[in-house]
Amino acid sequence: MRISGCLAIFALCLAFIAMTGFCSATSFSLAQQTVVDLNAAGMAVDDPLVTLRCAITGRCESASAHGGAPPLNAPLLELTPLTTAMPTSPPETSAVNSVLIAEAPAATVMAPTAIPTTAPVAALPRITDPRQIQILLLGIDQRSATDDPGPFRTDTMMLININPAQKSVGVLSLPRDLWMEIPDYGGARINQANFIGDGNAYPGGGGPALAMETVAANFGVRVDKYLLVNFDVFTTIVDTLAPNGLPVTVSEWIDDPDYPDDRYGTIHVQFEPGEQRMDAETLLQYARTRATEGGDFDRARRQQQVLDAVRAEVLSAGGIINFVAQAFTLWDALQGNYRTNLELNDIVALGDLMGEIKRENIRYRVIDNLYAFPGLSPQGEQVLYPDFAGIRDLILDTFYAQTQLTLAEMKARADEENPLVYVFNGTNVVGLAGDTRDWLLAKGVRVDDIGNDVTNGRALTEIREYGRYHGTAKYLAALMGLPEDRIARSGDGLIAEGVLVALGRDAVEIIGG
Repeated sequence: MRISGCLAIFALCLAFIAMTGFCSATSFSLAQQTVVDLNAAGMAVDDPLVTLRCAITGRCESASAHGGAPPLNAPLLELTPLTTAMPTSPPETSAVNSVLIAEAPAATVMAPTAIPTTAPVAALPRITDPRQIQILLLGIDQRSATDDPGPFRTDTMMLININPAQKSVGVLSLPRDLWMEIPDYGGARINQANFIGDGNAYPGGGGPALAMETVAANFGVRVDKYLLVNFDVFTTIVDTLAPNGLPVTVSEWIDDPDYPDDRYGTIHVQFEPGEQRMDAETLLQYARTRATEGGDFDRARRQQQVLDAVRAEVLSAGGIINFVAQAFTLWDALQGNYRTNLELNDIVALGDLMGEIKRENIRYRVIDNLYAFPGLSPQGEQVLYPDFAGIRDLILDTFYAQTQLTLAEMKARADEENPLVYVFNGTNVVGLAGDTRDWLLAKGVRVDDIGNDVTNGRALTEIREYGRYHGTAKYLAALMGLPEDRIARSGDGLIAEGVLVALGRDAVEIIGG
């Protein structure tokens, strides 16, 4: 059985971009190892570079037909300024179009003058520039069932920062109602930027180009690349790579009688607290509903949770094998459902880098109600006005991760802040708040009061900041063994100011262990 190895890797990279916004499906090196393992198991798998040429040129030949070496007439890729690779020969004037971008300019190709004497994978692109890379992920409210040609507003916007030097990733979700200055068009919700840009053929790339300019102009950050996807990309990838669904832990009861269906009608959806295995359509509903107290802010966190679940599935051994078997089906199904200015070299290089980034070095953050406040637009519409000073601090915290502090250093910062600390029970476990208070007191943490959360049935414990007490929140999270994405800024009014430990069912094991 012969599997076209690198086309699988290429499509996997696209899948991971669409799902996680991290610019890659998985580490190219991990995929290379998968090819080696499959060969060892008796399955003939093409060399990745040979198949990469095949994907670009459309001329596919078996490596075995050339004695294990790539065909002499197969062009190599010249890299964009984002990535660099080991050159094999001077560039020629012939060109081929990138298979990623329908409207992309032709990419210069290079023809080798001799059979390479080193392993072909040595010529694969790698990122050598240590500067950070910013990518804007745009999700539009489009379904193929409606045959709507657009233009479209963005239902989801995430700014992803990749730091090659620190091997870290920051993901910042932008609420769609954020009132921004759209370059050349005045004030509007940020989700209008893509709609306006596509509707007016904005120079340099239409809607995505204007969305990139809007983010850069308002937040003062450079935006290098974009990826725009529709709902069909999400459901197709999940159905293909995880046909049995993905495990997701729902933290609170969700009841949405007015969820928008795929034909601009509504349906009734519900989610019970606890871990559930969701299929693609259910995951999309979970990620899109706004029927919780936090509205768009809660939705942004759920979207990040779902993307991380897909990331974990794709990077698992079973996910890789499943993908290899489904690569061509996935590739065909995704055509026409995405736009990007990322080139093939970018994706392969970013995929290689992503394989070196650990989960704990991926930081998820949301511009929520502590960084934006509700108001009315000049036209009388309800919008969110940004707190630019607070957002600048949030961007620094998300994209420029500091060196990991010791527990003693965290405690010193918490002592300096010295906020009020509360413990609220969000479960039906009687006495859990009191037991947790005693556990924290034994560790030297003062607890000012205990009570009950508005949510009864919370699965996961989280730390909520009411004010600017990030040092204390990080210290409490570290004591309880919680990841930093369980820290959230809040303005729900449960307490006036301080830090609240909102207990979930996992707290029973935390304090018991």
